[in-house]
Amino acid sequence: MMEEDFWSVPEESAKVQREHKSLEKQLQEIKDVDELFELCELTSEMLDLGEELNRESKQYIEDLTSKLQEMEVDTLLSGEYDRNSCVFSIQAGTGGLDAQDWAEMLLRMYRRYMSDQDFGVKVISLLDDEAAGIKHATLLVEGDYAYGKLKSEDGVHRLVRISPYNSSGKRQTSFASVEVYPEIEDEGEEIQISDDELKIDTYRSGGAGGQHVNTTDSAVRITHLPTGIVVQCQNERSQISNRETAMRMLRSKLLEKKRREDKEKLNELKGDSKDIAWGSQIRSYVLHPYSLVKDHRTGEETGNVSAVLDGEIEAFIKAYLQWN
Repeated sequence: MMEEDFWSVPEESAKVQREHKSLEKQLQEIKDVDELFELCELTSEMLDLGEELNRESKQYIEDLTSKLQEMEVDTLLSGEYDRNSCVFSIQAGTGGLDAQDWAEMLLRMYRRYMSDQDFGVKVISLLDDEAAGIKHATLLVEGDYAYGKLKSEDGVHRLVRISPYNSSGKRQTSFASVEVYPEIEDEGEEIQISDDELKIDTYRSGGAGGQHVNTTDSAVRITHLPTGIVVQCQNERSQISNRETAMRMLRSKLLEKKRREDKEKLNELKGDSKDIAWGSQIRSYVLHPYSLVKDHRTGEETGNVSAVLDGEIEAFIKAYLQWN
């Protein structure tokens, strides 16, 4: 970073800065653990000197245990793309207005978690509904290990509650799907996309964003013809910027598709009969007749549904990393 030409290539210098920040964070964590360990040793040797010191020693041990648990999660984030930023999409499923409302509840939950993790969040596209909720939302989540942590949320999420949109007050089951894939900054040799494989449409941005948003055809939709994958971006006023972002999303999505197909082939060779297709139900959130959030893969569960919907999902993420 001290080189004279460090800022000559902004993209490369930004990568170095992110790596530097990550390494500083790791070094500080190690230093904190070392200090706590020394304090635990010191106070444990003087346990007979009074109740106050005993309480102090117990607190140090609790702090050390908590810190080690946090670091344990970091050691589980060792996948090839775990450190990358990610593209995070929510799609309302079956259930009408209830499903759209559920999709918006999930969006709120995840944005709170992302904020707690100090991730940067950019809205790539958002399609809301005048009656209630959202039909679809796509976010670019930036930060170290954004993909590594949020990949656990990929799949279908199920909500059971008394419907606020049903005059009979009946229990309603709603579904929303979450899709997460790593952001790939460089195309490289693994994913090659030719121009004749693309259909590019431009249109006027919709939704919130001020009066200027709808005055130009700045939004971009790209269809990858061989696979049928569609990506779109409308968060920038510049059509060029939206196209660049959409292409980054497409490369990332194609790479994730390839990785999923490779995994399916491997499981077939191994004789694995488990359903690993995207869209399988991963978690249920029950508000009635009892309160429970349960992950069907790991068995992790809690009765504190309100806390989970307020963004406290770290326990589910850690359980997934250990299970995976």
